[in-house]
Amino acid sequence: MCRRGYELMRPLNREPHTRCMYCKNPVRKKVGAVNVPKITAPLSVTDARKAGFTILQKRDQGVYEKL
Repeated sequence: MCRRGYELMRPLNREPHTRCMYCKNPVRKKVGAVNVPKITAPLSVTDARKAGFTILQKRDQGVYEKL
């Protein structure tokens, strides 16, 4: 089983394994893809304010007004 490799999902802040659990040979750490949620709809102004963002709206050439 360990010749093909195995997958062990662990938090990044934990110590990595240095030896295979099965054959006790040295192992390499391989970091896979990170799961990032996709936001398809833009946030509303009230949602952005609740999240702590400052909302600005363009009024003129180079002039922004805080909402």
